[in-house]
Amino acid sequence: MPDPRLSRLVLGITLFRPGRDQVDRAVAQAAAGFAAVIAFDNGGLAVADAARLARAGVTLLSEGRNLGIAEALNRIAGAARAAGAETLLLLDQDAEPPEHLAAALLAARDRLRGAGIPVAVVGPAPAPTAGHKAPAYPPRPAAPERDDLAPVQFLATSGSLIDLDAFARVGPFRADFFIDGVELEWCFRAWACGYGCYVARAVAIPHRVGGGVIRAFGIAKLGIVMPRQPLFRMGTYLRNAVYAWRLPHVPLRWKLAQAAYLPLQAGLYWADSGWRPAVLMRLLAAARDGALGRLGPPEDLPKDLAADLAELLPQDRP
Repeated sequence: MPDPRLSRLVLGITLFRPGRDQVDRAVAQAAAGFAAVIAFDNGGLAVADAARLARAGVTLLSEGRNLGIAEALNRIAGAARAAGAETLLLLDQDAEPPEHLAAALLAARDRLRGAGIPVAVVGPAPAPTAGHKAPAYPPRPAAPERDDLAPVQFLATSGSLIDLDAFARVGPFRADFFIDGVELEWCFRAWACGYGCYVARAVAIPHRVGGGVIRAFGIAKLGIVMPRQPLFRMGTYLRNAVYAWRLPHVPLRWKLAQAAYLPLQAGLYWADSGWRPAVLMRLLAAARDGALGRLGPPEDLPKDLAADLAELLPQDRP
C-alpha cells in the first residue's frame, strides 16, 4: 500500500538516451504512490518509450530537446511546484534507489525541521559501484548535526530530496553551468541563504560517476582517484570550478583547496590521455573560459547534442 506521506512529493527523473531497463525503472516508479512522476527527456528517448511512460502516468517534459542537466532539473522543479508538491525527489535514469528511500528522506527532513534546522536538501550516502568512483561529500564546518544526519558542503542531485519552499528562496540551478558542478554551486548558495544540505548516513544509494577511474600513475595506494570522463565533460568541470572562484557564496577554504587540486586533476587527466598536446590545450582553454566567465554548453559538445541547444538562459549572472 502506498505511503500516504508521499502524496505531496513529486519524483523527478532525468533521461538521456535511456535503455529499455532504464525506462522500465521509470515506469515502475509511477505506481509508487507519489503525487506525480515527472521525467525530463534530455534527448534520445524513443517514441515508443515516450508513449509507454505516458500510459504509465509519467508526465514527460522537453519533447526530446536537450537543455543540459541544470535546466532539466529546473523544469522538473517548476512542474512539481505547479502540481502543488512540497518536496521533490530527484533521480537520474541510472539510479537504483532502495525501496524506502523517499520515506527515509522525508523522515530525515522532518527531524531536521523539528530541531529548528532549516534544510534545503537531504540525500543518501553514496554507495560505491565497482569500477566507478563514488562522490565524496565534505562536511560543513560548524553546522549542527542531528543523530545520523550530517551537514555536508554539497551532495549529488540524484537521490536527493529537495524542499521546494527552500528551492524557491535559493533559486534555480545554474543553467549556464550546463552539466558539471551544478549541485555543488547550488548547495553552497543554499548554505549562504541559511538553508542546510544534509546526508542521511543510514540510507545509501549506488552512484556511478564517469566511465571508470583514473589513478595517479595507475597506483591505487597513492589514494588519488578521479572519474574518467569524456574530454568535453572534463573541460566543463574544470571551467565551472575555476569560475566558482568568482562567486562570493563559495567558501574561501574550498576555493583554496580547489586551487591546489584542480591542476593535479588536470595533470592526471592529461597523463591518462597519453600526454596528447590537444588535450592539454583543451584543458587550458577551459580554465581560461572559467576565469573569463565564458559559460554555457561547451563548444566541443558532440554535434548530435549541440544541435538541440539553441535556447540557453542568459549568461549575465554574477
